[in-house]
Amino acid sequence: MLPNDTRFITDEASLRALHPQPMLRATGKVLRALDEYCRRIISLSPFCVVATQGPNGADISPRGDPAGFVRVVDDLTLLLPDRVGNNRLDTMTNLLVNPWIGLLFLVPGMNETLRINGTARITDDARLLSPSAINNRAPKVGIIVTVEEALLHCAKALVRSALWDGSRHIDRSILPSYAQMLLEHVKGLTHEDNERQSQIMAERGLY
Repeated sequence: MLPNDTRFITDEASLRALHPQPMLRATGKVLRALDEYCRRIISLSPFCVVATQGPNGADISPRGDPAGFVRVVDDLTLLLPDRVGNNRLDTMTNLLVNPWIGLLFLVPGMNETLRINGTARITDDARLLSPSAINNRAPKVGIIVTVEEALLHCAKALVRSALWDGSRHIDRSILPSYAQMLLEHVKGLTHEDNERQSQIMAERGLY
């Protein structure tokens, strides 16, 4: 529980007073279109984080596939295929009411990341989605992102976290399995129901 007298910052001036002025290398790096370096990072990235904002607040979702799964259509346009998942559709239902989107691209072994901010629309156009097919199965829908901002983000966060250092990875057995945690998180979910639903998800596969 927070102390009753916890201090909170409620205006930008107070926040900025606690920090040095940002340098030109930080303020001047925002691009309005993808350049060759942005394109190359996206082509090497097998994982990105997608941030959206819907009527119930902010949401964030991980997306992963073979490197280059997010396709660069042109200098202002990306296509993010939507693969088989849990069908909550949080990201896309958010986009239907608020088109703003943020993407964070990670490349294994690279500590710098790439941030993309823009707007997005959902497409089911087979002409656009067929190049994203894997195992001869194209996604049903995809997210078309119009780039407003592209910027490199420095390595500090990944250096601090040692994200790519295998010697720092946990022994997965120190946490319960995903199924065990779900049984505690989902009210009314029985072991038998979970096994049945897990089998359905397995049959759907990754693509």
